[in-house]
Amino acid sequence: MKVALVQFNGIWESVEPNLERAEGFVKRAAEERCDLVVFPEMFATGFSMNVPVVAEEGFGRTAAALSKMAKTYTVNIIAGLAMRAPGAGQARNMALVCNREGLPVATYTKIHPFSFAGEDRHFIAGIDTVTFDLDAMPASVFICYDLRFPEVFRSVARDVQAIVVIANWPESRKAHWEALLRARAIENQCFIIGVNRTGSDGNGIIYPGASHIFDPLGNDICCGSGTEEFITAELDPREADRVRAEFPFLKDMKPLSLDLVEGSSGEER
Repeated sequence: MKVALVQFNGIWESVEPNLERAEGFVKRAAEERCDLVVFPEMFATGFSMNVPVVAEEGFGRTAAALSKMAKTYTVNIIAGLAMRAPGAGQARNMALVCNREGLPVATYTKIHPFSFAGEDRHFIAGIDTVTFDLDAMPASVFICYDLRFPEVFRSVARDVQAIVVIANWPESRKAHWEALLRARAIENQCFIIGVNRTGSDGNGIIYPGASHIFDPLGNDICCGSGTEEFITAELDPREADRVRAEFPFLKDMKPLSLDLVEGSSGEER
């Protein structure tokens, strides 16, 4: 599978020009025979809390445009966007997955809103993980701050060969981004595809890019720079199965219990 990672530097809260630029990247991906194109979290607006401006009602302009791009260029697309119910004050920070026919095969709502920046006051938390197939590759997707919570990755690990993480992760915590992506790959023995934005947003926050694909052993297959960039890499999804067969660590996973935390006698450790 050939994957295109688009380190998008979006124009703040400006859907139409961002969609126009995004189509150029999708067209290039098709020309380079990519199977999957991945854009960052809320790529068409930036990570803005201005819900009336950035959140479209239902399957709106951004979702429809992504669906059309996927069908026109016959490529799978994963991208972040904000949606809200008609008249709702809060929105959902979501990932949309479109297949080559332009069909929306999965949507995911960010389970962990970034409360440090007040996201939880403007965006509703998701409650479910998702899994889906991309050209027969079972996969899942998470969004940005979810990366700090390994238990949600663990919950889908046995069912997937790859997990995509789309983000607006700041330069100030770039080291955390890269370390956590690698850790999620190693502990779950699957490909981790992390796509982050670049540039600065309307709040003056700087983003480092640093998009990566880590293989099931934690090896870095590709790495983005700090500028807007179109990165491609080849991966073999079956490598996850081979690694798990050789090192069957996932078979030893056990549910965390109170006894494991405090000791079987309940005594404080």
